Amino acid sequence: MHKGRRIIAPGNLPVRPTTDMAKEALFNVLNNHYDFEGLKVLDLFAGIGSISYEFASRGAAEVHSIEMNPRCIHFITDISRKLEMKNLFVIRANVFTYLKRSGKKFDIIFADPPYDLEGIETIPDLVFENDLLDKDGWLIMEHPASIDFSKHLNLDQHRNYGKVNFSMFSVH
Repeated sequence: MHKGRRIIAPGNLPVRPTTDMAKEALFNVLNNHYDFEGLKVLDLFAGIGSISYEFASRGAAEVHSIEMNPRCIHFITDISRKLEMKNLFVIRANVFTYLKRSGKKFDIIFADPPYDLEGIETIPDLVFENDLLDKDGWLIMEHPASIDFSKHLNLDQHRNYGKVNFSMFSVH
């Protein structure tokens, strides 16, 4: 629906968007695993919302974008309104608190925390302890190479695209 449309964020936002190459590779993997129509998606640390827009434009039923920064929230809200994405919901919340209190289940949870964030390695445990993934769902963590999830019981695969690392987890 919005294929090829480039979203340019103002330079004053404190974000590190997923690279286009990594995003394209990730969505190629997801296209082979999921039919996007009707998916419930949670985008943690949404930043400028680029991952949220990808899912929303591909027909996800619900995309919940969790972000703390008021300028990022305003940006996502503004873009989703301009693109008429009625399936995108922006929530201002601390991700760690949200994961403990959400109570909703999602088909895909995407987390792209700041690489220097304290507690980044606890995110998979919070997702599984709080039963937030549907049985065939995936948690996708974008993280620096310095974080190793290889021993996590729910890890299915790890992919590396340049400096971008994705670890994918599922319910076992």
